[in-house]
Amino acid sequence: MEKIVIAGFGGQGVLSLGQFIAYAALYEDKAVTWLPSYGPEMRGGTANCSVVVDDEEVASPIIAVPDTLIAMNTPSLLKFEDKVKSGGLIIVNSSLVDEKVKRTDVTAIYVPANELAHEAGNVRTANIVVLGAYMKYSKLFPREVMLNTIEKVFHAKPKVIPANQKAFDIGYNL
Repeated sequence: MEKIVIAGFGGQGVLSLGQFIAYAALYEDKAVTWLPSYGPEMRGGTANCSVVVDDEEVASPIIAVPDTLIAMNTPSLLKFEDKVKSGGLIIVNSSLVDEKVKRTDVTAIYVPANELAHEAGNVRTANIVVLGAYMKYSKLFPREVMLNTIEKVFHAKPKVIPANQKAFDIGYNL
């Protein structure tokens, strides 16, 4: 079982990042829950989601102690850092977060997601860059599964598929 909390500001693709993981789980016949939480603002407000992936039915989408935290902004790191299990993983969007993870009992990975998304050709793909880094480290799903998931999710917008797959690979190869 993998329990993931993804948090940031609205408009950063936080909920979409969780959905990509959830869709990949569905495509791979895993049990999954995806639970979004966001403020009333469309952009700029707080947003987070919880994703639980398991081989067996997931009893609850609520996560008290995540295995992984993906923090896309400083408030999210400060809010959720202490909740991650000992031995867990914290991925930080270092483009927007100057803080360092204070805990020494977790693995911290710093991903300059915004700069790398720009390099990929679309600044809106910062969440996909982080997804690539997370998949490389966690090995939750193989690279090919996520590239196929990106293709399936964006099937109605084929023009954005190459930039998103490139962003994924940039994060994956970081």
